[in-house]
Amino acid sequence: MDAAAEERLRQYLDGVGAILQHPQRREAFALYTRGLFSDLERKSVEPIAALTCPDPERVDAAHQSLLHFVSKSDWDDATVRRFAGRYAIDAMSTRAPITTWINDDTGFLKQGKHSVGVKRQYTGSAGKIANCQIGVSLTVSNGQDHLPIDFDLYVPEEWANDPARRREAQIPDSVQFKTKVDLALEQIERAVAAKVPGNIVLADAAYGRSSKYRDTVRLLGFDYAVGVDATTKVAVLGPGGRWSDEPMTAAALARKLGKDAFRRITWREGTSRKLASRFVLRRVRLANNDGIPLDQHEPLWLLMEWPYGESEPSKFAVTTLSSRMSNKQIVRTYKERYRTEQAYEEMKGELGLDHFEGRRFRGWHHHVSVVLCCYAFVVAERARSFFPSADRGGHTHPLHLAA
Repeated sequence: MDAAAEERLRQYLDGVGAILQHPQRREAFALYTRGLFSDLERKSVEPIAALTCPDPERVDAAHQSLLHFVSKSDWDDATVRRFAGRYAIDAMSTRAPITTWINDDTGFLKQGKHSVGVKRQYTGSAGKIANCQIGVSLTVSNGQDHLPIDFDLYVPEEWANDPARRREAQIPDSVQFKTKVDLALEQIERAVAAKVPGNIVLADAAYGRSSKYRDTVRLLGFDYAVGVDATTKVAVLGPGGRWSDEPMTAAALARKLGKDAFRRITWREGTSRKLASRFVLRRVRLANNDGIPLDQHEPLWLLMEWPYGESEPSKFAVTTLSSRMSNKQIVRTYKERYRTEQAYEEMKGELGLDHFEGRRFRGWHHHVSVVLCCYAFVVAERARSFFPSADRGGHTHPLHLAA
């Protein structure tokens, strides 16, 4: 970094330090940050201590100090994350306003069974059932930059309801079992309370299939574009403004429309080619089994995708986005969900998001908080730099651009 960026980093760390207050915490945070920004292959506490301690005879003491900071020290994750989020959002907003919020989750692969929340469960990170922890996140985007602002560890029921495991992992009494949908909605509610800008929520079918998720998002004043299952039943708006009497599945509707109804839409430039597929939209009402008459359900757009190379339509989403938007605009907005995967890739590959080796609940969240702070600074630097590559929609690797 040049001298100006170094000075911005110093001031940024001072801002976090003012929240942490205690000199030992401030020093430990700065050292931990240095380790995460470094070229270390493994960015866990022990190698960070070895890197940042100039006296070989003091490395063990430095290790214990950092371990205490990340695993035991009683500092507030939420306050630190809000500071980092505001810092980066202010910089991002100079390029374009924040418009979308994206809920998603990612896996933290583990070997043993003692790390808090670990179990054999499906994770998109591995594309299969694996021994892992799951973290649920909220990311905000302005269509050019993206910023994860919140993360929660998913604590499965067998952990939440096991007193011995709770003691071992030091899970606070206030933490009870919550579904991933519950965690995601709490993140949205916290962001609303913090007055984070944005008006559209995106999520995949793991969240979109939940009527609780969709309804709460609407009650909070957001539009949404969320994935749903092929088996989701819908009533279709037909000619003359009449709704179909018999709901059908999204997949059945797509097959009934046939290939000729689908149109090619390109939504962004990929790393090596334009990303395009075939889409069609139809006005529908969801036939939820919720006791509410079908005609009282909000009309939505059902977005159906028939990817090239596949024998039938296979991807579905519903959205409240305005009919004043073109089909291309709706598709491009929904496809902004890819930004969470890019953020996970960058934070894991460059900042050691999944390198924490502790077993405790507080340690996991503290480690993730420092990673989010580092990433927020990098995103702010990228936004200030206005690199043309950041506008092309591919993988811009902001960590490299800022360093």
